[in-house]
Amino acid sequence: MDNKRFRLWNLLTGCVVFLIATVTYLSTIEPTASFWDCGEFIASSYKLEVGHPPGNPVFQLIARAFTMFTGPDKAAVMVNAMSGLCSSLTIFFLYLTIVFFAKRLVVRKMEGEEDAPAYSLSQAIAIIGSGAVGALAYTFTDTFWFSAVEGEVYAMSSLFTAIVVWAMTRWYEAPDRRYANRWIILISFLMGLSIGVHLLNLLAIPMLVFMYYYRMREDKPFSLWELVRIMLVSVVILALVVFILVPYLPKVAAYVDLFFVNVLSLPYNTGAAFFLTAVLGACFWGLFKTLDKGKVFLNTALLCFTTIVIGFSLFTVVIIWSSAKTPTNEYQPDNAFTLVRYLSREQYGTVPLLYGQYFGSPYELEPSHYWAPVDGKYKKVEGPVDVKFDAAGKMLFPRMHSTDEKHVKFYQYYMDGKGIPVAGTDEAKPTFGANLRFFFDFQLGWMYWRYFMWNFAGRQNDIHAPSQDPFVGNWECGIRPLDELRLGNQDNAPDWLKHNKGKNHYFLLPLLLGLLGLIFQLDKDNRGCWLTFLLFFMTGIAIVIYLNQPPFQVRERDYAYAGSFYAFCIWIGLGVMALYSWIAKAVKSEKAAVATASAVLLSCLAVPALMAAENWDDHDRSNRYTSVEIARNYLNSVGKNGLLVTHGDNDTFPLWYVQEVEGFRNDVRVCNTSLLGTDWYIDQMKYACNNSPALKLSIGQNQYLYGINDWIPISDSRNQPILLSDCITVFKHPDAKLVYKDGRKMDYWVSRKMIIPVNKENCLKYGIVSEKFAEEIPDSIVIEIPKSKNYLSKPELFLLDFLSTYQWDRPLNLLNQGGDLNIGIRDYLMYDGFSCRFTPIRNKVQALDIGKVDTDVLYDKVMLQSSYDALARKDYYVDYQNLYTFLGVMSIRNLFVSSAAAFLKAGEYDRVEAVLDKCQEVMDPELYPYENSIYGWSSNALFPIEMIKDYYAIDRKEKAHHLAETLYGQIEQVVLFYLDFYPTMKDEFEYACNLVYFMTNEISKAGDESFAVELSKKFSSFLNDNTSIAAQ
Repeated sequence: MDNKRFRLWNLLTGCVVFLIATVTYLSTIEPTASFWDCGEFIASSYKLEVGHPPGNPVFQLIARAFTMFTGPDKAAVMVNAMSGLCSSLTIFFLYLTIVFFAKRLVVRKMEGEEDAPAYSLSQAIAIIGSGAVGALAYTFTDTFWFSAVEGEVYAMSSLFTAIVVWAMTRWYEAPDRRYANRWIILISFLMGLSIGVHLLNLLAIPMLVFMYYYRMREDKPFSLWELVRIMLVSVVILALVVFILVPYLPKVAAYVDLFFVNVLSLPYNTGAAFFLTAVLGACFWGLFKTLDKGKVFLNTALLCFTTIVIGFSLFTVVIIWSSAKTPTNEYQPDNAFTLVRYLSREQYGTVPLLYGQYFGSPYELEPSHYWAPVDGKYKKVEGPVDVKFDAAGKMLFPRMHSTDEKHVKFYQYYMDGKGIPVAGTDEAKPTFGANLRFFFDFQLGWMYWRYFMWNFAGRQNDIHAPSQDPFVGNWECGIRPLDELRLGNQDNAPDWLKHNKGKNHYFLLPLLLGLLGLIFQLDKDNRGCWLTFLLFFMTGIAIVIYLNQPPFQVRERDYAYAGSFYAFCIWIGLGVMALYSWIAKAVKSEKAAVATASAVLLSCLAVPALMAAENWDDHDRSNRYTSVEIARNYLNSVGKNGLLVTHGDNDTFPLWYVQEVEGFRNDVRVCNTSLLGTDWYIDQMKYACNNSPALKLSIGQNQYLYGINDWIPISDSRNQPILLSDCITVFKHPDAKLVYKDGRKMDYWVSRKMIIPVNKENCLKYGIVSEKFAEEIPDSIVIEIPKSKNYLSKPELFLLDFLSTYQWDRPLNLLNQGGDLNIGIRDYLMYDGFSCRFTPIRNKVQALDIGKVDTDVLYDKVMLQSSYDALARKDYYVDYQNLYTFLGVMSIRNLFVSSAAAFLKAGEYDRVEAVLDKCQEVMDPELYPYENSIYGWSSNALFPIEMIKDYYAIDRKEKAHHLAETLYGQIEQVVLFYLDFYPTMKDEFEYACNLVYFMTNEISKAGDESFAVELSKKFSSFLNDNTSIAAQ
């Protein structure tokens, strides 16, 4: 086959692979916003607002282009489709990259040379087949497919990586070397742009540098010292971009802006704009000068730098968006100095990398300062204290650094009671051996290699496992002896665990094919193998080292290593070449070689086909609308112009999406406690947002700037109630300070008991209190901070500031009863279903006993204003995040059971039945199991028992029987499973047994003695038949 025909068939095959990936991803995308960051990304892209640090303006601009041709109802699906198309393009460029490496295993001469030979037909089939198999394998990998069907940055980041690697192969093969460097210029520009998506793309730099040097000396080997120098060059270039260009270019611009603003009295950002213009002007001047003098290398290097700066300069739009005071305006980077902090991800903190502290290191606190925009000038203000760790508490390659109590206990497991005593602390320093055990076992083993095996061996289930657990989150290949050796025999697992759609078995086939490709490439093309390994290492293990993650992550982090799995799929593709090469040696004719290549290709295509078949059901997100539905329900639980206090990503970002994109209930002001500790977020509360009026806050910015009053000491010497407004007055007074022995002066909180006057008329007018409780409205209420609490957090200060001028004219609702807010408001909450409303009537909301409630209002909010259509569907995949949300974070069964209890107490039996029936209709026990203690929510099984009691109470015996039998069937399954792992699961086994005893006892108390006896005998017989333990 000549080169022209090969290129044609190569391109056609690449297009087919691209088409397969496109159809796959567009068929399985989520039709709306997903959980986690997706809602925020879609909302901030649709309206060009400012998302969380360090920002992604390139992603937002491209996503906005996709949404311009549709309405708000289709904005989410268009952004998700963009991710799908980015992913399928990634597959296309991966295919071309694999073909590049495969050709090196057949013909080592450069394509385009006069004596470049044509490929035989069998070679062409093997080369093209290698690309197809490797690219399709990556198409259907667990991690990449997950990111491909949602509006996240990782799909686009993968595309940038794929393009720059492919572009370098084009430079490598360029027949006319005079114009080859244009590919390097393109790569530089793409690198600059990619910073506006995610920094992961920059990790390809070492591979690209080695490829450059290999091409410069194609037929001559390098010495070891030369290879070391090349590696050092690649590391220096990477460090210059990541640690110099990205942080310091904006920082220098900020200090130039300081001069323009504070000295020349010009507006914010004038100096930064001048600096950027000057830098680009100097670059273009240098380009013309080096061009005139024929300095090719300097001209190329300067052009690379210029294109990187041009691409990176798109971050200037973030300042423009922020200056417009957009509703989503995280960190409010409307000036150069704040942009520097925004880009550095300051709010997330730092972790030690190669040398630093351990979890118990002694330290001293030192003051820090930063430049803040105040009244048209930059003012140097006090920031958070700097922690300076003692040298004795530092160590090489510190992995155990988190001071969280749970993390410390986890670290101590690896220390095995040993350690190095350090003066000034009770916590021993881990030995270097213990440190490495934690690194290899947890950080590498659990947080990387486990993900790697998910993608190329198989996965046990999709349940999040923050630490090692034999039942959830492991890799599992489907080869029984191997799986049982590691995880035990789990044939008796309950149906919802055993048949979890996230259980995907590949029988190690992708792994073995990849290892064959690695070995073959190492043997035939060690330079190509080193290039692939560099990409594999830098986008995988190097990230593990850099992130230095503590245990108990809130979600699985496999998405961060997609680039590493991309590189391994190159080896999977080259596995086809390996098999073809080894088998082809045994045949002599070209006809037989063609047959061999075709057979190998068809056989190897079974690997991605198997991956597709196994992964489709748990990666198909079509028909899933649950995150947006619960967001609407949260908002609908709040009265007009109200406030809703939220806490985390998943109870905030979906709300931002429905408000900003769909325009739903944007009269409600969402107040996230995770962000209320920041000055910029409190600032935003002070101005109107969409249809939500500004909040009335009295504390000045100087008392809540970043680093100021993060924790406010409580000093109450009176122990008497004081008007909350007077407490705020004292807090704001410049002379009211708490003086410490070392001379430090701090603002403080003067009272634990605070009086809030009540406007009775407004309480009734604005629906804060229903007419049913009008007579119970007092003239004032007293909220009390617990005596065990010595400090107020900044979010608590914000809420107290709001309540100090509260006129009871805006409903205040809280999720999870306020979460960590511990200022006495929980004593004044009324249950509104999806949230609790702050009222002037003392009431305690508890699970299954919500206290005082207007049942008409409750029924309206739970049954009429809330929607459960998405949740009740049977045609969507209920993944772990949905289980975690609707069984744990916002337990829907708890919502219905608590409401039913209130209706039962009021004698409203029809409503009791309606609510209980709705619960069973919405929460299908096959999708949302009753007994799910393996998930960590053992109390969930109590809710169906309460439902059984309520059915009996309203004389619906048949429904009680049906529910009891269903629950009993699930409990029987978990008991049998726990028995297989007794005594390890002794506590879980006994709890499950007690559920049966509790259920039968409640049935007996309801007067259905015969049914209770029947279930008891059935369970006793079951235990006797399956184990001797229960008989003891």
